[in-house]
Amino acid sequence: MVDVRGQIEAVTRGVRTEEVDGEPTRIQTIAQEYPAGIEHVWEATTSADRIARWFMPVAGDLRLGGRYQLEGNAGGEILACEPPSDGAAEYRVTWEFGGDMSWVTVRLVSRSADRTRLELEHSARVSDVPAEMWDTFGPGATGVGWDHGLLGLALHLGAQEGEIAPAEAEAWMLSDEGKAFARAAADGWAAAHVAAGADREAASRSADATYGFYTGQAPGA
Repeated sequence: MVDVRGQIEAVTRGVRTEEVDGEPTRIQTIAQEYPAGIEHVWEATTSADRIARWFMPVAGDLRLGGRYQLEGNAGGEILACEPPSDGAAEYRVTWEFGGDMSWVTVRLVSRSADRTRLELEHSARVSDVPAEMWDTFGPGATGVGWDHGLLGLALHLGAQEGEIAPAEAEAWMLSDEGKAFARAAADGWAAAHVAAGADREAASRSADATYGFYTGQAPGA
């Protein structure tokens, strides 16, 4: 079993809009601390073998300038890669899927010899996201997916007890526990959206739509 409430509360979420290279850009952040040293977390998030154990299989040339491809999901180019040094590390990639491109940055900060904070930042130009999609789902459309990713890493690194193999993730998402997680994560992103200035009722409707998208059912069912 997964401690759904504990995992949801261990994660911080943020939403903001700012100009990047002259383009209005929505930036979502999600972060969690893990009970592992920065070198260990770096390996878990950059090694193809380790990534496949908590996220999904990945192929390609995983080094600066190389390209990666997640099985059945996004691919892209590795734009920056700064291994751990002086308690910090970072990599940045393009996130290309369905003909669209956005950007993902992962930053690690050492809190102690055996504790590391990971922050993931996902940026997308406002003009690249259909207005009707944003109006319907808000930040939860991508945010809940990243919540699932951080849960996988939490299980892998021991921040959460239990185990969900990547091959079992889809079935787990449709279990009662998985649905409870999707509901709580969608509500977490709605709260982040409201904190960024969104209308509370609109954010709540978006959370309901996001929950339905991830579970294939209406809220409350």
